[in-house]
Amino acid sequence: MKQSLWKNIGVQVVIAMILGAGVGAYMGEDASMFAPLGELFIHLIKMLVVPLIAVSIVSGAANLGDSPSAGKIGLSTFAFFMLTSAVAVMLALVMGHVFQPGSGVDLESAKGMFSNAYADKGSVPGVMDTILGMVPTNIFGALTDANILQILVFCLFLGIGLSKTGERGKPLIEGLNTVIEAFVWMINVVMLIAPIGVFGLMADAVGTFGFDVLTLVMKLFLVYMGAILIYGFVFYPLVVKFGSDVPLGRFMSAMKKPQAVALSTASSMATLPVNMEVCEKELGLKNATSAFVLPLGATINMSGNAIYYGLVAMFFAQVFNVDLGFSAYAAIVFTATLGAIGQAGVPGPSFLVVAVLLAAGIPIEGLPLLFALDRIFDMTRTALNITGDAACAAVVDRFARADDAAAASQVSAQAGLQADSSSAEPASIR
Repeated sequence: MKQSLWKNIGVQVVIAMILGAGVGAYMGEDASMFAPLGELFIHLIKMLVVPLIAVSIVSGAANLGDSPSAGKIGLSTFAFFMLTSAVAVMLALVMGHVFQPGSGVDLESAKGMFSNAYADKGSVPGVMDTILGMVPTNIFGALTDANILQILVFCLFLGIGLSKTGERGKPLIEGLNTVIEAFVWMINVVMLIAPIGVFGLMADAVGTFGFDVLTLVMKLFLVYMGAILIYGFVFYPLVVKFGSDVPLGRFMSAMKKPQAVALSTASSMATLPVNMEVCEKELGLKNATSAFVLPLGATINMSGNAIYYGLVAMFFAQVFNVDLGFSAYAAIVFTATLGAIGQAGVPGPSFLVVAVLLAAGIPIEGLPLLFALDRIFDMTRTALNITGDAACAAVVDRFARADDAAAASQVSAQAGLQADSSSAEPASIR
């Protein structure tokens, strides 16, 4: 038990964070010598994140349209993910406005943390500018510039197009699924050095900026945890209670197992087999429903990420005293919702938050500090994400069974009418 605990990447990262903070506090600015360790880790993740997101979105959209369960179930599943992600962002914005996690930062004492490289990105874009900015005029330019929002829109469009090609597109869709598996393997390999990278990031951050900024980030984390708990223990239970046939007590009890796996792996994809087993064997959901909803959810359902994006946007807007107007809030909700759906279900820093910040005109130069703590954020939001996947499967299963019952009743009625007509014919002849 102790040996497996020490091998757990989550435990290793937490230990690395503590050691990094201690080394940074002891060495002060000299701890910047460890910064390259963190930069190497960040560069490796950046190397993979854009192609992984692109392939995941194309594959997810193609599988949605190509599945035999497509149609009403597919649309309701996608609508559920969109709606719950949007609600999650709005909850984050409300809590960020109420609790002000980024207020009180002394920029003078921590100005060495921030770069002027993004000083010209403080303007708030209009609604039409945001909408027009979604559509790439050159997808290769969007890929080169890592314009995440444009990549998401194009890949979603391409995936739906692939689903309409029928049998001819299946080999390509299967090939994309194989590429995703390869990317997941690559991410897992990169995560092997996550403790080293986090150690370097923490040592450099604490040594350079002290504990003041980390304390403010901890305030952000506490507000974030409050939002996660509200969504996981209030919102989703209400959805299950009133939208499904699964008893709420059974749902909450059964979800403990996949939630524990999600907390330890910080990966929706790694948790997928456990989640499917629990949904089918303990919650009694149809195999066809869980096999369709849960894999799709592991790729595109990220309500926990949506909460993170919204709160980080509020945090840095308050840190940099950016006055957010209606268009900025609309940009945050829209970009965070679409970005959450595009977030791949694997562990690693959430670079899609950059798209959310830039969409609202919020400076992003403080993000490296959050990347150092991202593993802790990631563990908890993954547990919420897979809970949302199961809640969606429970709701969709109810309507799928109702449709099956209605179809069976219609077939039975038609058979009865045919039987009546066949028995009435001899009587009329007599």
